[in-house]
Amino acid sequence: MSIQIILDKCVGCTLCVKVCPFGAITMENKLAVIDLHKCTLCGACVPACKFKAILLEKAQEKTVKTDLSSYKGVWVFIEQKKGKIQSISFELLGKARELAAKLNTSVSAVFLGNQIEIETQELIFCGADTVYLVEAPQLANYQDEPYTSVLIKLINKYKPEIVLCGATSIGRSLISRVAVKINAGLTADCTGLDIDPEKKLLLQTRPAFGGNIMATIITPNHRPQMATVRHKVMPQPQPDKHRKGKVIKESFHNDELISRTTLLDIVEEVETLINLSEADIIVSGGRGMGGPEYFKILHDFAEVLGGAVGSSRAAVDSGWMPYSHQVGQTGRTVSPKIYFACGISGQIQHLVGMQSSKIIVAINKDPDAPIFKVATYGIVGDLFEIIPALTKKFKEALNR
Repeated sequence: MSIQIILDKCVGCTLCVKVCPFGAITMENKLAVIDLHKCTLCGACVPACKFKAILLEKAQEKTVKTDLSSYKGVWVFIEQKKGKIQSISFELLGKARELAAKLNTSVSAVFLGNQIEIETQELIFCGADTVYLVEAPQLANYQDEPYTSVLIKLINKYKPEIVLCGATSIGRSLISRVAVKINAGLTADCTGLDIDPEKKLLLQTRPAFGGNIMATIITPNHRPQMATVRHKVMPQPQPDKHRKGKVIKESFHNDELISRTTLLDIVEEVETLINLSEADIIVSGGRGMGGPEYFKILHDFAEVLGGAVGSSRAAVDSGWMPYSHQVGQTGRTVSPKIYFACGISGQIQHLVGMQSSKIIVAINKDPDAPIFKVATYGIVGDLFEIIPALTKKFKEALNR
């Protein structure tokens, strides 16, 4: 795009100066002048000029029509650490099977690493019809450039219709690079996936506008359709030991596996408490807790139950709990067997992160709180009386 002032039409009214949000327009000799170093081509000045003295032109792009019918199959990128397949990959394989059934197509797993062939059978048991296996010492640990290069070449060669990846630190780093390189659409942090029964398009649902609405996004003109999915929002399938599949080994030249960065060391995170994402029981507190000191009753309750302590975004923003305990769209996604929501109103931002819990127990003094709409059990009352009473009863029942 380009922008210019038509000097013969400019009358020096300064209307464009007033509306420019970036301060890119000034007046010189009673004529408007645009500083192209500041201008972002937002176009705010064009309708403001009553004399049509500003010309904003957009270059015509040459579009190459893609044969969408040549793309088939649902792919899942398999994330591994030290050769161990991460649980998010199994969750995605389960969802991929559902999507593939609606498209009458197959499921493939893309597995990159070193000396990992022994793990491929687990992928077949959990839903993969085909495993594309790439082994090399350079792929033992995730690095942006070699992983991106390999995945792009595999996509260009086999042309999958859908590519799914976990919304993890690795997945977010990798799949965005791939999408840009192959000119594909990408929806990040999805909490729901489905297939349009008529158009056979992937329906990608994710929170938008700070979690206030749920948006469903489609990619009708580009392939593959790509999405990252948050951990624990989809159930992990039960392995079927009778499933059969095939493993296709792909090899790449060393020049294609070069990385400009060198991995020096991997420092393991030391977990002193129960991992929130893996906990079977979570006790979470929100704004209704009233202050950081009152979270102690939640810690006591969680300790008796052998669970973890979570919190809402409001509690984290108030400085009552560290970010690592936040459950919600901008925090952790959890799927415990039991989730206690204490003093949490139940805004969509929080529900996105915990609504797949097996049992939800809501404790709130407001009977109209939105959290009760998703709760399995609801207790209306003072949590500062209810939580200590529950702690006492469970301690007696569990002999702790």
